[in-house]
Amino acid sequence: MTYSEALTQAFDIIRRTIPRMGTDRPAIGRDDLTYERCHDSHWVDGFWSGQLWLAYDETRDPVFLEAARAQCPYFIERLDRPQSHDHDLGFLYSLSLVAAYKLTGDEDARRGALRAAGCLAERYNARGRFIRAWNSWTNNDHNQGRMIIDCMENLGLLFWAAQQAGPPGYRDIAVAHANTTIATIVRPDGSTYHSFVFDPDTGQPLRGETVQGFADESCWSRGQSWGIHGFAMAYQYTGDERFLATALRLADYALAHLPDDGVPYWDYLLPDGAPRYRDSSAGAIMAAGLFLLADVLDDEVKAARYRAAARAMLDALLAGYTTFGHPGAEGLLTQGASHVEKGYANNMLPYGDYFLIEALLRARGRKAFFW
Repeated sequence: MTYSEALTQAFDIIRRTIPRMGTDRPAIGRDDLTYERCHDSHWVDGFWSGQLWLAYDETRDPVFLEAARAQCPYFIERLDRPQSHDHDLGFLYSLSLVAAYKLTGDEDARRGALRAAGCLAERYNARGRFIRAWNSWTNNDHNQGRMIIDCMENLGLLFWAAQQAGPPGYRDIAVAHANTTIATIVRPDGSTYHSFVFDPDTGQPLRGETVQGFADESCWSRGQSWGIHGFAMAYQYTGDERFLATALRLADYALAHLPDDGVPYWDYLLPDGAPRYRDSSAGAIMAAGLFLLADVLDDEVKAARYRAAARAMLDALLAGYTTFGHPGAEGLLTQGASHVEKGYANNMLPYGDYFLIEALLRARGRKAFFW
């Protein structure tokens, strides 16, 4: 299957799912390849919007444009609910309102996206030099002082806002957070912690922890993929060689720990006897990140190596992990592992679907996205 053929099949699935989805958004896949819908304030809300905007930009089919625009009021309204804001504002608003502004010039979308960037910047802990991750789950959790690797992917919203004549501090916050990630979450061997806990009052780094990986000292594969894509994107915005070097280290670690078929398990350091679920979403994010990494490298020999690795991973996903050919499927990728400890494995995931499309488009040479 060529990448163009794969995109055609993906867009066909999205097109036929639009009437079923309406103004809802997919959350997690069911066994019958349909999607549960998002509850209000879900962190994955933006990925369906991102698919719609990419589909519209590639095809100019007004069906995609109408569906994408119909999502915008939800994201603007959500800005008035601060309890729904956390580190994932980049996932939410880069793929919805930033996309709407970039493709249609919608000034309401631009203003909403800038508000979202401000909300993300407000989560910055100046003493620890990091953006706080989740809100509190209990009265005695550590989330006031927690950062996570996922937030590297959300920094694009701050970089974009800074370019839009937003406060110059937005860029400074993004750079500081990326540097703190290098100092704490990235290990010397190129693996990563999922999260890192700080004293929220003093900013003192305390310890690495996992929430969705196998163990604190293991390496959650989707987090590693967020890091590859996120650091490559940070380098693209800043030209900071530390960010490029870090993206390369993370990529080399992940490539050295892939199973034979090239699609990651949910964690790269699983002991004997641990469940070995695949995470196709980690593979799709990593493939897109490797293509981005190849695009920003000046060394064409190195670039060719990472581009070949990205193609190999994308080919593996297309060969054994898509829903193509299933007439009732509402998503694109099977065998995603959202949170294995909670029983969420072997599911379609909307972020896996989005990054499959991004990876396919990058494989065909597209450079401009919404991050």
